[in-house]
Amino acid sequence: MNLPSRSAAKFLALALLLLTAARAVPDREFKTTPVMRLETRTLVQLLEVYHYNKDAVTAKDYPDLITDYMKEGLDPQRLFFTAEDEKNFRTQFGPRIETDLAYLGNIDTAFTIFQTYEERVKARTAWIFEELKKNYDFTTQEVYAPDRSKSEFPANAAEADELWRRRIKFEILQDVLGKKTQEEAKASIHKRYERMLKNVGDIEPLDIQELFLSAFTRMYDPHSSYLSSDTLQDFSIQMKLSLIGIGAVLSIEDDGNCVVKEVKAGSPADLSGQIRTNDKIVAVRQQGGEAIEVIGMKLRRIVDMIRGAKGTKVTLTVLPHDAVDATKTKEVHIVRDVIKLDEARATAAIYDLPGENNQTVPVGVISLNSFYGPSEDTADTAANKNAATQDVAELIGKLKAQGIKALVVDLRRNGGGLLSEAVDLTGLFIEQGPVVQVRDSMGRLQVDSDTNASVTYDGPLAVLTSRFSASASEIFAGALQNYGRAVIIGDSSTHGKGTVQAVLEMKNFLPRLSQNITNTGAAKLTYQKFYLPNGSSTQKKGVIPDITLPSIDDFLPIGEADLPHALMWDEIKSTPFEGHALAKAFVQPLLEASHERQQSLEEFAYWKKNIDWSKERLEQKNISLNLSQRQALKQADDDFKKTMDAERDRLAKNNYASREIKLDSVLKTAVATPKEKPAPGGDDGDTDALDEDTQAKLDVHLREALRVVTDALRLNKDPQYWADGRAPITALHKG
Repeated sequence: MNLPSRSAAKFLALALLLLTAARAVPDREFKTTPVMRLETRTLVQLLEVYHYNKDAVTAKDYPDLITDYMKEGLDPQRLFFTAEDEKNFRTQFGPRIETDLAYLGNIDTAFTIFQTYEERVKARTAWIFEELKKNYDFTTQEVYAPDRSKSEFPANAAEADELWRRRIKFEILQDVLGKKTQEEAKASIHKRYERMLKNVGDIEPLDIQELFLSAFTRMYDPHSSYLSSDTLQDFSIQMKLSLIGIGAVLSIEDDGNCVVKEVKAGSPADLSGQIRTNDKIVAVRQQGGEAIEVIGMKLRRIVDMIRGAKGTKVTLTVLPHDAVDATKTKEVHIVRDVIKLDEARATAAIYDLPGENNQTVPVGVISLNSFYGPSEDTADTAANKNAATQDVAELIGKLKAQGIKALVVDLRRNGGGLLSEAVDLTGLFIEQGPVVQVRDSMGRLQVDSDTNASVTYDGPLAVLTSRFSASASEIFAGALQNYGRAVIIGDSSTHGKGTVQAVLEMKNFLPRLSQNITNTGAAKLTYQKFYLPNGSSTQKKGVIPDITLPSIDDFLPIGEADLPHALMWDEIKSTPFEGHALAKAFVQPLLEASHERQQSLEEFAYWKKNIDWSKERLEQKNISLNLSQRQALKQADDDFKKTMDAERDRLAKNNYASREIKLDSVLKTAVATPKEKPAPGGDDGDTDALDEDTQAKLDVHLREALRVVTDALRLNKDPQYWADGRAPITALHKG
């Protein structure tokens, strides 16, 4: 494919220079290579031609790349550089940065800044080793803010020294609270910074290229990135559904931490019940070895440590995503294995709710954790070629045969999947019509519709969502909301990811004379945006529920709106469709009844206590460096947890009776292969479900969703709420 070029002659000259290069660039030679020049210019052109927000970065924005690279790529906690460094680099490189990248493909700026960073790390490590020889007084009244991801760089070297003095004191205190002596803590910290120094020394030119160019692509939006040739060839975590071995997708965040971005349903990580989306992996230990801290380590090295042969064990030290104290880590033992497909599929249950005249009302619940579809791997057996829509259709048939009066679809941990499955699944609940509009950077619009007039389930319906419900989940929930087909219940909004990315390999866009080069990277670019049938985007705002439930998720930075440079919400013209949002006259009684329960029921009082406690801890940015105060706080937290656990167990005695409904193929597999006893722990990436033990005992959000849909069932009997000749949240039948 030919790209518009700023200077075809210069591009040709670079290609010829590349072809005459006789030897590869030696390791750790920090210099822009001919291949890097070609890739950089090509990346700029791809962004300017194909990115959905192609005009986001202008000439005046280019100097900001220097700051973004320093803060996001190299020093996310603002600990090594100073404000003086930032000012000097912007003065030195700012005026020429656009010319270097867009016209020359020169990224020497990135290498120069990195070399300064490496010098700062070496000097600071030597300073730390001297500092660790001192004795620390933990009776003074000092504080430290451990999360500096939103802070500025220290003004100068003196301010940096004071910042580091408190940081080292904080780290020692953390270990002391974890039952280590001060000397043991110092030894552990000494090892930590030795590893950090080694990690920095292992950074190669291709890594710097990736950091720098990804900082550039993220100026367009947070989901675009540059993948170096090493990342693309060895193990591109962004292009894989799961890590071989444990079934988790990882990334390195701005603070240098290794973060779980996705847990694949049915994987060893999922079945452990102890790893959730946004958890941080702090250390990795092989069977029989010692734990190796991975903070600041290259992603490729972490991946290599976690992957392994089937049947072998790896131990991860994990800091939960909602932990309010960095000492609250846990060890998770995982036996590496392939993903168990049956565990990843839709599941169902029937709950018996109290009804009129001492009768119970059976309500079905289908939990769907991803919009999965048939594998493209032709080696897969027919049994493995499952699709979310066909599985849900089968479960609906079984639930209807059991006489359910209403249905809840639980998407709280569904991060998306195949758009085609979201469209087909929506079609199970509507007669036919548009489900999603997809617009590209050229303004071209495609409407994906359900064309099957049959309806699998036409009864009262609710969809349960959370801040973790993303992408295809938001299309499904939003479309049903547009059609007035379901009551949406959950967190204040879904995740808000309404964009589509494509991976473009550089070798396919280089000039013809360099087409034989294979050692190139790729660009992952946002090129499309989702819109619902009514024209509203799901980007950033997500899907706003009809009934909002209290949730700690709403206070955590886990949504699209929390990401820098996120594309804005907008709307386009509605596409014609037969349906409309639920009338306020119908939703209002449901909302009022739910609000009354939220104010009166003990389970919501219990839930709000947990939320208030977590919120208070999350808002505590400055942490005391006084040992007695920290011990008192830790004791208070432990006491609170014990009290809440006891209250949860008491309230769980009022759970509704329930029974599981399983897919036929799952039942057959279970007979053929007896299932091992599941490990204790959670089933959910949603913080509101806590862990499996808590979820099984008291799932506050699901209980309320069941009550809401049961209220809707009662309202449906009253014709005053009917429109278009049908009861609300039921499928329209023509003729």
